[in-house]
Amino acid sequence: MGTIASSGSTIVVTAKTGRFRRRMTMLVLAVVLLLAGGGMALAGVFDGGGGTGSGAVAADEPRLPELGDATPVLASLSEDAPAPDPDVLTGVLTPLLAAPALGAGVSAVVTDVASGDVLLDRDASDPATPASTAKLLTAVAALTTLDPSDTLETTVVAGATPGEVVLVGGGDPTLSRTAPSQTYPGAPTVAELATQVVAALPAGTPVTRVVVDSSLFSGPLTATGWGPADAPSSYAAPVTASAVDGARVSPGSQARSGQPGLDAGSALADALGAPGATIVLGQAPDGAETLGTVRSASIARLVEQMLSQSDNVLAESLARHVALARDLPASFEGGAQAVTEALTDAGVDAAGVKLSDASGLSRLDLVPASVLAGVVQGAADGSIEGASGLLSGLPVAGYDGTLFDRGDDDPATAPGTVRAKTGTLLGVHALAGTAVTAEGRLLAFAVVADGATGSEAATEAVLDDIAATLAGCGCR
Repeated sequence: MGTIASSGSTIVVTAKTGRFRRRMTMLVLAVVLLLAGGGMALAGVFDGGGGTGSGAVAADEPRLPELGDATPVLASLSEDAPAPDPDVLTGVLTPLLAAPALGAGVSAVVTDVASGDVLLDRDASDPATPASTAKLLTAVAALTTLDPSDTLETTVVAGATPGEVVLVGGGDPTLSRTAPSQTYPGAPTVAELATQVVAALPAGTPVTRVVVDSSLFSGPLTATGWGPADAPSSYAAPVTASAVDGARVSPGSQARSGQPGLDAGSALADALGAPGATIVLGQAPDGAETLGTVRSASIARLVEQMLSQSDNVLAESLARHVALARDLPASFEGGAQAVTEALTDAGVDAAGVKLSDASGLSRLDLVPASVLAGVVQGAADGSIEGASGLLSGLPVAGYDGTLFDRGDDDPATAPGTVRAKTGTLLGVHALAGTAVTAEGRLLAFAVVADGATGSEAATEAVLDDIAATLAGCGCR
């Protein structure tokens, strides 16, 4: 008939016949009806049993347990937490900063977020190659120039001839070939766009030609200082206003494409049921009828995704939108200028900053460690208005993003106490973010080793030790 297995307080009922299942169903219905009709009898349980008459509950009947106040999962930082002593902190970190793996010319800075005091300064004002920590600057520029709730638009308009449609790239590389996206949560899909297009076209109109308009962006497709193997690669692609899945060759893959615009056109053709359609690059006719529109996740969410995954393609797209908002060309040069100007307008001392791109992939980029820590400090203490979204995008050591497998092997360091942006190029390793000390004090820090001589694993291990030391040391 059936079996009943008990494990601890859990009882599992396995029904083997339809008759047993019917009996169980009737029993459940009976319980439901009893509860619905016995509301008066149950009322005493919920009012403490102190009522009189038919709603009263006998003293020996079960009662709900008394529950204490809930303890917050993430408690706020104590305002009274003591700050590390600068001399003690410097003494603890100096041997780590002298590690052979970091090479010569290491720059570093640690600041106390609450007071703004500099606790350690090692050549922090010297310009250094930041690698992907440069994305912190792009994040601040995007959050303070653009409306964080705004979205990026991709449209399809009617072409110049029957059967022709034009995909107009709006600079959103997260447009997805799958639903949902395998890389960017909240991303729009090509299928959504195609559904609108089919509904807008005259019934029975076959699509024979897809034009891809990427004219929103201008200038070279790769930046000065990028190597010949950088685009396409597993981490970068030619930067165009039209792309799908972050310019990846296929959804969820690491490899990026050398022709993001054509890939986007092919994806649309497939979604329209016209895989044999001709795909070309071109421009939309003036005044063309809009057939479909989709929008990205919010700018704030895109910034988080850019930082967490260190997404170069997304960083360059965001910088171009900052450039457009500041009436500058949507190019590498315009984006770099826009990011630098946005920092200055936000009150950041950008002395020593020289950018050739917005992702940090260019070896010509220069950013002092003091600027990296400064934007983190400003986002954390609120002095850079609107930049707090930078913090939520920082990878959490031992948990997610580019730090998911780093900094989680120190038993003295509580999980989640280090959040930081990584930076890696050949011979360049950097880490910049926040650390909560053992006594609950929030610190901002940046370490840049752009002359590293050790292996990638050895150099990253030293940077992780520095961050763990900050988190684990009261240093008083």
